[in-house]
Amino acid sequence: MTNKTGRFAILEQFLADGIHYMFGNPGTSEEGFLDALNQYPDLKYILTLQESVAVMAADGYARATKKPALVQIHSTPGLGNAIGALYQAKRGHSPLVVIGGDAGIKYQAMDAQMAGNLVAFAEPVTKWSTMVMEPSSLLRVLRRAIKIAATPPMGPVYVCLPMDILDAPVVEEVTPTSFPSTKVVPDEELLKTAATLLAGAQKPMIFVGDGVAYSGAQDELTRVAELLGAEVWEADAGELNMSYVHPLYQGATGHMFGYQSLPILSRGDVNLVCGTYIVPEVFPALGNVFAAGAKVIHIDLNAYEIAKNHPVDLGMVSDPKLTLAKLAIILEAVMTSDHKEAARVRTAEIAEAKAARRNFELKADQQIRDSVPLHLCRFTEELATYLPEDAIIFDEAITNSPAITRYIQPTKPSHYFLTRGGSLGVGIPGAIGAKLANPDKTVIGFVGDGGAMYTIQALWSAARHNIDVKFVICNNRSYRILQSNVLAYWQERGIPEHEYPLSFDLSKPELRFDEMARSMGVSGIRVEKPQEIAPAIQKALAHKGPFLIDLVLEGDVHPDLIGVKCGQ
Repeated sequence: MTNKTGRFAILEQFLADGIHYMFGNPGTSEEGFLDALNQYPDLKYILTLQESVAVMAADGYARATKKPALVQIHSTPGLGNAIGALYQAKRGHSPLVVIGGDAGIKYQAMDAQMAGNLVAFAEPVTKWSTMVMEPSSLLRVLRRAIKIAATPPMGPVYVCLPMDILDAPVVEEVTPTSFPSTKVVPDEELLKTAATLLAGAQKPMIFVGDGVAYSGAQDELTRVAELLGAEVWEADAGELNMSYVHPLYQGATGHMFGYQSLPILSRGDVNLVCGTYIVPEVFPALGNVFAAGAKVIHIDLNAYEIAKNHPVDLGMVSDPKLTLAKLAIILEAVMTSDHKEAARVRTAEIAEAKAARRNFELKADQQIRDSVPLHLCRFTEELATYLPEDAIIFDEAITNSPAITRYIQPTKPSHYFLTRGGSLGVGIPGAIGAKLANPDKTVIGFVGDGGAMYTIQALWSAARHNIDVKFVICNNRSYRILQSNVLAYWQERGIPEHEYPLSFDLSKPELRFDEMARSMGVSGIRVEKPQEIAPAIQKALAHKGPFLIDLVLEGDVHPDLIGVKCGQ
């Protein structure tokens, strides 16, 4: 090591930590260590054409592996391009290690081209942001960054690596990063208190997030829910925390409006919150969301989230898997025969209501099954018959997501990933990252047309690296989520319904995703009619390499008005 400079040492550090992919977009201030990459064939560079694509592809890889993913970006303009994607990763707790270049510490007083306070740029959208200032601490800082990214609550970190630091001789040894164990459980008396409260509940409710998935606590959560006969709702979740087919699983509370989640949150008399916070909406209810007198128990490794917005009666900073396992054992001991019978009755009632809702939705789908323009439910119904059992879905279909999970119901951890964090564009690059993490599995990325255009150049990366991932563009020619949300805005303010703003309409000029895909080396096909669905699916799944289906769906669009109305 003493004969090597930092540009070689950092690559050896990443390999020592089991990192084998670097997602990036090159820049001049990073050219030294990128030039050194050819000496380390086990560290593969995934070239993207814009920094946000690199961050989002790494996000998908990190979510699929539950391990740190490495991102390389350029200095000030590159970091600026990455900010929105880093926000997504921070809100979604993705363990990303983002390294960025700088011309050198010796130039910082010059305020020259591309100068900027890079650490300050990154601070609001990362868990930790820093710059290496001294060659003798280069590897120490990198190990600290990797540890911080991968320690719950996980999240992205940013490390600026000035060129003169990387060109200096290395005096540190490469050694794997040390990670502290977070496998902790609460005091037994606290768990007994929690179990007693839950056992005596008339209407227990459970609210969970991705802290459950990241601790691998799906089975333990399910056992606690079954013992209690409690509805399980997700809040701020994008992983599979409980099988969607389980009768007690109820879906998500929502991410937009507090008035929609309030009737759910306020129905319980004892509420168990685990691995999330209450509540994640864009427009949350500002008052108390739980019923008057209701008890709240909160389990999370992230102490910040406990009682962040609403008081709790019992908060425990602990591992969800171990805690829920012990809670289940204590529940079984303290629940009387009357408690168990009440739980059985609740479970039966919840299951019956869920089955009725599903039957209603399936019947409604049948009414529009042969419609043209198409509805996504027809496509996913047919896709489900062709998909292998272990297929992975990366879902950024947004308003069309319910039609996916209705027919391809997620049941296995790490086989369904829903967009989270609020930024658009993760669908294509996220699916690429998930496929790199699962090379032997079928991976399909669903993305809306609006979201696709944020990162459409990710298709080029899929072609360049021959990543065998399939993409479905839900092309309804609009920002439908905005159309849905403006309806709520009108209703809240007593504004009569009228035509949607044309700024939500993407129908003119026409977006031809199949042609865009082919121009970037990805095979593509356009589907507009029911009889075209099955052949397109068969062709996509049989194709070796990336493949895109441009699926034209129904939408409220008015291309005839675009360019006619002033200001639109």
